[in-house]
Amino acid sequence: MVFLSWGRPTPQEQKACIDKSGVFNYDTKYKGATAKPVACLKEDQGLSKDGFLLNHARVLVGSGLETYEKGKTALKTWRHFGLNWAFVDPKTPIQNGVKFCVCVKEFLPWVTLPLQIVYVNESIRKKKTAASFGFGSGTLQGHLLAGEERFSLELDENNQVWYEIVSFSKPADFLSFIGYPYVQLRQKYFAHQSVTAVKKHLTAS
Repeated sequence: MVFLSWGRPTPQEQKACIDKSGVFNYDTKYKGATAKPVACLKEDQGLSKDGFLLNHARVLVGSGLETYEKGKTALKTWRHFGLNWAFVDPKTPIQNGVKFCVCVKEFLPWVTLPLQIVYVNESIRKKKTAASFGFGSGTLQGHLLAGEERFSLELDENNQVWYEIVSFSKPADFLSFIGYPYVQLRQKYFAHQSVTAVKKHLTAS
């Protein structure tokens, strides 16, 4: 089942998508895997064997504790999805188990994609890291892809602030299967635009 609409999806349409979405559409053994360091995911032969492709972006977005705290606020209010062609309801709480929709405009129709937050991690004074905040979400039945994605912010020991996106995915529907090269390009385009959206929030007064 693919959730399409000609106009920007309303809260009611998003709720209907969530109600019909069901459970995770990827193997439970990979649930929470994006919480691991990227190096571990790259070495995980099971992911590649099962057809998952890794997507990763890590960008320096500023420095200092104030920037880090503003970055956390950006993630908690979904500013990283503040795009004219993709959005998440900014009132969606960042809490383990919460279901939500990513709404994406593709050519003429909008596509509503159901997900569920798998984990929320926050740490202070870890080895080589002053502080970090991030959360991962997994795809549900009705999503065009199968997999998981993490958004995180890190204040490192050098007082630099890094924004990171890491995901693994594979087609879960005939439409995404035949158009997967395009999907991969869109993932990279989203990462670039998401970084821009976070930076815009960080530089706003």
